[in-house]
Amino acid sequence: MLKNISIGIKAYFGAFSLISKLKLWKFFVIPMLISFVTATFFIWIAFTYSDNIVDYITSLIPGWNTTINIGWVSKIFYFLFAIVILGVGIILYKHIIMALSAPFMSPVSEKIEVHLTGNTAHSHRNTSFIEQLWRGIRINGRNLIMELLLTIPILLLKFIPIVNIFSTILLFLVQAYYAGFGNMDYTLERHFKYKESVKFVQKNRGLAIGNGIVFILFLLIPIVGVILVLPLSVTAATLKTVEALELKSDIKNV
Repeated sequence: MLKNISIGIKAYFGAFSLISKLKLWKFFVIPMLISFVTATFFIWIAFTYSDNIVDYITSLIPGWNTTINIGWVSKIFYFLFAIVILGVGIILYKHIIMALSAPFMSPVSEKIEVHLTGNTAHSHRNTSFIEQLWRGIRINGRNLIMELLLTIPILLLKFIPIVNIFSTILLFLVQAYYAGFGNMDYTLERHFKYKESVKFVQKNRGLAIGNGIVFILFLLIPIVGVILVLPLSVTAATLKTVEALELKSDIKNV
């Protein structure tokens, strides 16, 4: 799996030049706008309501105002709760933008696939704008639920000293996997139905994690990150997903 993670990461190195070569930047305008607006909304929520949310959560802890709410202990709890809020915000952000961008990303993914394979007379599944949007909502809705089910217990581990170091790494990998999953599905929706796509990504989870690692790291770059994250991550995911599909096809024909 480590090899596939590395492959998923390296795919980004050729993404920018391929987008320019195929003149695809114009197709990314709306997805980049969706990403920027969504990120701005969540940042506004974080700055406006994070203190209130933390205050409410800590008020539910018995004895907080009398025994726990003192000095450095209080600051640590506020910091940990802020991380929890930020983690959930990133999860919601990425699934929202990937779901809403599906009708725009799928055609771009197809253009890249045609460029790579040279096969214009394909027998892929033909889907409409609404079908692509519904597919994106369904896949990312499913991934959101699965990710939250995994993330919540991992976040609780952050309150345990030493263990919280490993929980941070695990949380990052979970986030990366589902980000890469969404990016790969823009290609997979032409080839597989819902359940088949899930199985394909599970078998190629290393590619998904590698793609998602860079996706998450991009979000740490102010402004530029949320604008370029979709074009580059989708292009990189398409490159390696098409290769994996071709390999699967070759194995079947052996």
